[in-house]
Amino acid sequence: MSALPDPGATRAVLIGTSRYDHLEPLPAVSNNLTALAAALAKPSSWGLPPEHCVTLSNPTAAEMTMAAVRAAAEQARDTVLIYFAGHGLIDPEGDLYLAMPQSKQQRVETGLSYRWLRQALLNGRAERCVVILDCCYSGLALGSMGGPADLADQASVEGTFLLAAAAETRTALAPPGEPFTAFTGELLDTLQMGIPHGPELLEFGALYRHMRISLAAKGRPAPQARDRNTGAQLALGRNPAYLPASGSAPPAGKNQASERSWPNPSGIRTVEGFFKALSDVRVTSGLTHQMVSQRSGGRVSAGTVSRLLNRESLPKTWQTTAAYLSGCGLPDTQVAEWQAVWMRLLAETTIKAAARPTAPRPSQEYHPTLLERLAGRVSRRNGRS
Repeated sequence: MSALPDPGATRAVLIGTSRYDHLEPLPAVSNNLTALAAALAKPSSWGLPPEHCVTLSNPTAAEMTMAAVRAAAEQARDTVLIYFAGHGLIDPEGDLYLAMPQSKQQRVETGLSYRWLRQALLNGRAERCVVILDCCYSGLALGSMGGPADLADQASVEGTFLLAAAAETRTALAPPGEPFTAFTGELLDTLQMGIPHGPELLEFGALYRHMRISLAAKGRPAPQARDRNTGAQLALGRNPAYLPASGSAPPAGKNQASERSWPNPSGIRTVEGFFKALSDVRVTSGLTHQMVSQRSGGRVSAGTVSRLLNRESLPKTWQTTAAYLSGCGLPDTQVAEWQAVWMRLLAETTIKAAARPTAPRPSQEYHPTLLERLAGRVSRRNGRS
């Protein structure tokens, strides 16, 4: 089942090298990083807060880069995404390493070995891992995910997806005069324009198939992909081109609302993710705040809907959220699933608040009154006389 990740439990690291001392510069890479970070922050995509998406432009030290990757892999509980754009090089043993500003051909110590990045993901705790490589020979990374040393098998993750700009024997493309590299530009266009006649959510599997056809039609290198378990069902955003089936009445006994691809609350791990998914319910319903209010039978006003979706802490009672979900058209059985998630999160936040150490109360100091201070001065004068 396709799903968007919980933004509160998801991390992304975007790495790009546009300037090189010994290789051809790739100025479009800087634009890649800026645009992709903005796309991941949109509510229609992952809705990542800035602190959950680290951008490293022209990093000069592999150690610094790997520290960011390890931190993201350790902090993420839902999904971790690692993106690299720049030159991809091959070491003497035929393995891929990612070029940094001082990198040289056949000198793996001057770049970032893909094996290091892969190992950091293996040691992380995220349930799903996504690696996107926009570089020459990025298809070599596919071999690192297969066979006995399979990434998903060793990491025991729910889903893993690797999207590479080019096969192991092909070079990626940065068309002169275009703002983005060919691969990332196609990815950004798809996120913005959507896939006509495509699914409601832009799953990585659907993204890969669409991009492969589109890039091939333009005579550009075809991307490669590898997924494990449910990795291909993870979505990068909503499909702007999605159009629900119309022109015919629903079958007898069927309710159109029950046939929608409602956000699945089972993947929610954080309060932030709860409200992101709650907002996605309204987007899926296609209703305005006022229409949700009307369909709730007046149990929630349009203003209450707005305040609910902009909260930062969980409501202490369930009635308003239940009325909102019902007003959006969510079936009663799914409303009950949402309530179970709300109860779990409320219990977790209560336990965390109780365990949080309280600051010691400041000691009560005695401060003499004005009359007492004056009396003290008079006493000292009398003592000197």
